[in-house]
Amino acid sequence: MDAVVELDRAPAPGALYRRAALGMLRGGRGGALPDTTVVLRDVAVSRERLTRYDDVCGFRLSDTLPGTYPHILAFPLAMRLMSDDSFPFGVVGLVHVANRVEVLRPIGADERLDLSVHATDLRRHPRGRQFDVIADATVDGQRVWRGVSTYLRREKTAEPGDAGGRGERDRSQPPAATAMWRVEREVGRRYAEVSGDRNPIHTSRLGARAFGFPRPIAHGMWSAARCLAALEGRLPDAYTMDVAFKLPILLPATVAFSATPGEGGWAVSLYSAKSGKPHLSGVIG
Repeated sequence: MDAVVELDRAPAPGALYRRAALGMLRGGRGGALPDTTVVLRDVAVSRERLTRYDDVCGFRLSDTLPGTYPHILAFPLAMRLMSDDSFPFGVVGLVHVANRVEVLRPIGADERLDLSVHATDLRRHPRGRQFDVIADATVDGQRVWRGVSTYLRREKTAEPGDAGGRGERDRSQPPAATAMWRVEREVGRRYAEVSGDRNPIHTSRLGARAFGFPRPIAHGMWSAARCLAALEGRLPDAYTMDVAFKLPILLPATVAFSATPGEGGWAVSLYSAKSGKPHLSGVIG
């Protein structure tokens, strides 16, 4: 029987990361994903937090939530789920490889949301195993938004000749740039403060080095939000954003953004302005 964990408030980020750190010490536990849904009801949007989010991600100030904003409202619930003892993997070290956002209608900043999060579809991957964390936002019982975050647990199970995951490299030439963006070092800290995602790989040189990065890296969801912000005013009321995260953005950096309209929506990509190596690719529309 599926279990429902009803929260009376959003978990504190500090406590969640302490739990996550303990999970890293325990290591992988294996097994199946828990049949657990974490729920938080009657969530109000802080205008001050929304303003800071808009600023760091490049959105215009509006009374309508950016399509990526419910992700940060649901993120503490996802952390609560993945840091629980019943979860088969320690959350620290998981790689966020893709994200899908479905905006079913515009969401007003004054609307109150019911949020629910669960994990599903544990499956093999050439570099280990991956699964989806699904977050839903409803208003008066009607779903208005869904986010699907795909995570990879790296394991020593790769088959010969099958790179997969982070080993994949796009050898094609990048598309022509629509814009060039300078991503300052402070982006990691600023996005961490407003999103609650305080993974030290984004905010600390020592934390980044502990996981093999020479300096802090930008959040994947910051890069997705920044691409979405570049298309403001050119999307319908209901749309989908489907992106894959490639190589990390080492901070600071200069990145190139490309957006090309097509039948399925805007094909978007984000890549290094210096080397042309990809950071993000996907479709929004």
